[in-house]
Parts: sequence; C-alpha cells; structure tokens
Amino acid sequence: MHVLYFHQHFSTPAGSTGTRSYEMAQRLIARGHRVTMVCGCGQMASSGLQGEPVNGMRKGIVDGIDVIEFCLPYSNYDSFLKRSWIFSLFAWRSVKLALQLHYDLLFATSTPLTAGIPGIVASVLRRKPFIFEVRDLWPELPREMGVITNPVILTAMSVLEWLSYHASRACIGLSPGIVQGIERRGINSKDVGMVPNGCDLDLFDPDSGESLRPDGVDKDDFLAIFSGAHGLANGLDAVLDAAVELKRRGRNGIKLLFIGDGRLKPALVKRAADEGLDNCLFINPVPKLKLTAYLRGANAGLMILDNIPAFYYGTSPNKFFDYIAIGLPVVNNYPGWLAGIITENNCGYAVEPGNPKPFAETLERLADNPDLTKQMAINARALAVREFDRRELGDQFVDFLEKVYQH
Repeated sequence: MHVLYFHQHFSTPAGSTGTRSYEMAQRLIARGHRVTMVCGCGQMASSGLQGEPVNGMRKGIVDGIDVIEFCLPYSNYDSFLKRSWIFSLFAWRSVKLALQLHYDLLFATSTPLTAGIPGIVASVLRRKPFIFEVRDLWPELPREMGVITNPVILTAMSVLEWLSYHASRACIGLSPGIVQGIERRGINSKDVGMVPNGCDLDLFDPDSGESLRPDGVDKDDFLAIFSGAHGLANGLDAVLDAAVELKRRGRNGIKLLFIGDGRLKPALVKRAADEGLDNCLFINPVPKLKLTAYLRGANAGLMILDNIPAFYYGTSPNKFFDYIAIGLPVVNNYPGWLAGIITENNCGYAVEPGNPKPFAETLERLADNPDLTKQMAINARALAVREFDRRELGDQFVDFLEKVYQH
C-alpha cells in the first residue's frame, strides 16, 4: 500500500516539535508499506531535506520516507492572516499533488483544518480512500478561546470540518473528546478510531543518556520543566503566578524552566524580569535529543493549558507523553482525561486551575518529599510502558489504515 501522507507541520527528531507523523510513517514502512510525506517548512520543524528548493519545493528520501517539502515558511509569530494564507497555499499545492500522483490511500492530519482539503478532492474526483486524523477540534477550540469570533469564518470552518469527516472513509482522533466530537458530526463510531500520542521509550529512557540542567539551577534545586509552545492556548501565566507564590514563601530552591517558543514568550520573559522572578528560566527550543537531556535533569513535568472546557478531553499533548516516558511526575493544571490518568496512576497531581496557591503547594510537596517524587516517577514510566508505547500504538495505527484500505 502506498500512502500519500499530508502533514503541514511534519518533523523528524532533528526538529524541536512533535514527531508523531515521522513515527507513524516509520511503522508503515516497517510493515512493508510505502509513504510519501507532503509537508511545509516550519520554525521548529525539520523535514530532513537539504539543498536549494526547485520550483518552491524540495524532494528526497529521509529515513525511508519519500518527502516532498513545500517551501512555505510558517511561524506561530505570524499574524492570523499570514498563517491563513500559508495554510491556503499549502492546501492548494497539496490538491494538485493529490490529483497527479499515483498512490493507494490518502491520509491527512490536522492542524490546520485545511489539511483535509486534498483528501476531500481526491475522494470526490479520484475515488481514493481518504482517512482524516483529528488532533484538535476545529472550530470548537478557537471559538471557545475567543481567537476567532467572526461568524462567517466560524461557519466556513464548520462546513470544512463536516466535509473532511464525511468525505473520509474513516477518522482517527487523538483523545476521547476528539472521538466524541467527530461522532457528534454524524460519523458512525465504527468508522472512528482512537490512537493517542505515545511514548518513545528508547529515546526517552530515564536511565540512559545525558542529564542536563541550565545555568542558574543548582544540583540540589527542585526543577519543574515545561516544554512546548508559549502561546495563548498554553496559559503559562499560571506558572508565573505560582512562581510569585513560591517567592512569597521563600522557596528559592524550586526552579521553573520553560523550553520552547511562541507568540507570548516575549511577554512572559518580560513579566518574569519585571517581577524579579529569578526562579523562572527560559531557553529556546531544542531538538528532541537535547530535550531528553533536560528532562532527565528535571524533577517534574508541567502539563499546562488555559482553563478552556474544550481542552479537558479534546487534546493529546506530546509533552505529557514525553514526561511520563522519561519518568517525571506530572503537575497538571486543568481537569479532563489526562488529569484522570495522572490521578488513577499516582504519577503526579492535578491541581485546581486559576489558583496559584495549590499549584505552589504541590511543587513544595514534591520538593519536600523525595521518596514520594521517586515513586511517582517510577509510576509514570510504568504507565508509559504499559499503555502508551509508541511502537504498539503505531501498530494499531497501521492496522487501522490497512483495515480501511481493504474495505
């Protein structure tokens, strides 16, 4: 089976962003299939291709994957209009490939929602089997966040969402809430699979590899780490609020490390400087291999999102799975399915959103009880091995695609 795979934000482990599509492509190849990956070029992504582009694209083979990279640079610092334009250009060029190339099955993963457009066209005009993977519920999330309020745009997005689901033979959701959201749009439950993000147990081995702490963090400090986007959805002011509370309590031995980038990062850095929050440290995005070193040097992982109900069951964040894979207790600041997983498996704490005092108290409890922290770390790694091994989830993913193709 030759899978034409569209992911605008595709990255190999050399990049500083999620590698789900790379890992799933590797599982397809290991099972004897061929993968052509179509992607854009992003601020933190790395397609693995080098050299000058020809006619606005690069082509080559990266770790067995045929990669076609459109030179459409994307940054989350860009304005909404610029990002929308880049998404539209990528969709247009993707449609042309979907109509020209020889392949057996088309697979597209969001975000953006426009990722579904080549699948819709190929399904209608070429009768190609199309599977749509949903990583976030759009337009539900931007509507609840207040990022998009124009009713015309929201209606257009809702129509595109409906078309993407109904033009596909099947859909994959990354969390329980996403699966339910797809089914609410009229898709039969038998045509919806759930394959969450998973844990790279070899790369994120807690006992093998470098351990690293940034300047300003002593070996005896308790270090809690956040890795990921610094955007509106992440609500990272909640961590700075907890930092203020920790300073008020004189807990200078608890440090908070932010690794990543995003539109709100400059404001967060400025706030920390203005308020004298020397317990907060910021570093730029790092490749996965270096991220593992920082995670090994930490004592806890921070799973932070803004307090938006659509997030409770409608996200499957990479960082959570990286944390538990490397054996870090997780401090989570919003309710939902991940909070339930953390509580049920005793691998961290779910704290009340919007209240810095219990957040700070939770970090103090972990810092003051190393035996408790160690046991939660053991529980986190055990959970990763037992339920979220990316190799097993990758095989479930391939099984799902094969089943859809054969029917």
